Amino acid sequence: MSKSIAIIGLGLIGGSMAMALQGFEDHEVVGVDVSQPTLRFAAENHVADRVTSDAEQALRQADIVFLCLHPQGIVDFLAEHRDHFRPGALVTDVCGVKTAIVEAAQVLPPEVEFIGGHPMAGTEFSGVQNALRHMFRDAHYIIVPDENSSPEKVALLERMAAYIGCSDVVRTTPRQHDAIIAYTSQMMHIIAVSVCDDPQLFEFMGFEGDSFRGCTRVAALDVPLWTQLFSLNADALDQALERLEQNIGAYRSALRCADRSVLAQKLEYSSARKRAMNREEEKRKRPG
Repeated sequence: MSKSIAIIGLGLIGGSMAMALQGFEDHEVVGVDVSQPTLRFAAENHVADRVTSDAEQALRQADIVFLCLHPQGIVDFLAEHRDHFRPGALVTDVCGVKTAIVEAAQVLPPEVEFIGGHPMAGTEFSGVQNALRHMFRDAHYIIVPDENSSPEKVALLERMAAYIGCSDVVRTTPRQHDAIIAYTSQMMHIIAVSVCDDPQLFEFMGFEGDSFRGCTRVAALDVPLWTQLFSLNADALDQALERLEQNIGAYRSALRCADRSVLAQKLEYSSARKRAMNREEEKRKRPG
């Protein structure tokens, strides 16, 4: 194999990416991690074609680099290894925030091209032992190219997204990405952990229905990871939570006033919007 893909960080997403990309256009997939137990597991289970703890050497040989560390880890890695990337390489990431990462990537030399990315997939688990070869099947792959991104590198990233099974590639801006993720993902995690903060959680244990289990499924999260994701996307998440508080406040007001007509109107409005959303999703699934 004459070309190389370096996967920096063999956690849940990095390990899954390494497995999914094996065989891509005759590239060797090299898994990089500082943890010896992680490297042993990856080698024994063929998570990558080859594994190493030597990030500098892997970067100097890599034509494509996927940064699959925690958000602050990516920022720190870019600063530490800014001069170790191979000239002409495509560097991308899989992080759930984009503005902070794109800004951090500005330390790279001009002959190295960075295009931020975010495959919309994952589980509530962590670690390479939970990595899945088909993790990205039917997922959206968001990328944030800019005016300096070369069509060749964008096309390369799109081919990799298709190869790992993503349903489509969506191009947007870092700020728009962060607003989307704040609403569709991060706010849902805040709701889940907030529900679990209720002092009656264990008192009512055993009476949970599917709606409770679905709402709180993601609450058993990776604390260091989500602390960084929330912190690095604080502005967009704060705006999403402010809108949520206003919506919840309107329901509380209707309940306190014992106004069934207002409550019914609000429920009808909300449920009608969800049904409309369901219909749109069904239309997208239909062939043609």
